[in-house]
Amino acid sequence: MQPLHRPLPERYRAQMFLHAPRPGPGRLLSGHNAAMSAPPAHRLDVTGYGFFAEALPELDAAPIQPGTHFGFARPDLPLELEIGSGKGAFLVQHAPLHPDTNFLGVEYALKYFRVAADRARRHALPNVRLLHADAGPLIRHHLASASLRAVHVYFPDPWPKARHHKRRFVNADNLATLHALLAPAGRVHLATDHDDYFDWMTEHAAAVAHLFDRHPFVPPDPAGQGELVGSNFERKYRDEGRTFNAMTLVRR
Repeated sequence: MQPLHRPLPERYRAQMFLHAPRPGPGRLLSGHNAAMSAPPAHRLDVTGYGFFAEALPELDAAPIQPGTHFGFARPDLPLELEIGSGKGAFLVQHAPLHPDTNFLGVEYALKYFRVAADRARRHALPNVRLLHADAGPLIRHHLASASLRAVHVYFPDPWPKARHHKRRFVNADNLATLHALLAPAGRVHLATDHDDYFDWMTEHAAAVAHLFDRHPFVPPDPAGQGELVGSNFERKYRDEGRTFNAMTLVRR
């Protein structure tokens, strides 16, 4: 069993980009809470499904081959990346409906990473793996060009204070980096509950309009009628009158 509190390697602490989305609240669909609830922390088992940043090579090493590096059952399948997986609800609900796609979820909060990896293991999902790491170094140093079919970023930390805006994950620089990682016609799916952050996303998407075409967001399979992602987080705050916005950027 891995220790509960495990720091990132020194090379990551030295290159923190501070752009990882906020830890998700689980994003469980109503009606599925009991079936998908996590066991106590001391019973979480990430074996075979959860990987730590130590599993990544040095920052100046060659890009990894995710299919083999993370032990996917079918390593040659197309790969999609979720940045900020929270407790893994999107992956656990979406991945079984797409068995011909591999999904790698990146979560910076250790306790949520452990829950998500344990959940993937308990559901025996051969096409889901979780990585405890900061998303910035991963996309900048460890993934090869044209290695991703899609990227999902749902409800990232809005960092609402102006002095913290530089920490927002969705920015023109990161979008340009993702563009290089996407296969032709690859997609970046973005959703937020924060109006100012959506305005920010719109501004930064416009700054890379030469790289992406903006398309309407199509809700993933777990979403219900009128929902974007279909999470408890979304439903809770929609009932309170909070607005939700989303977009999809398609690689040119």
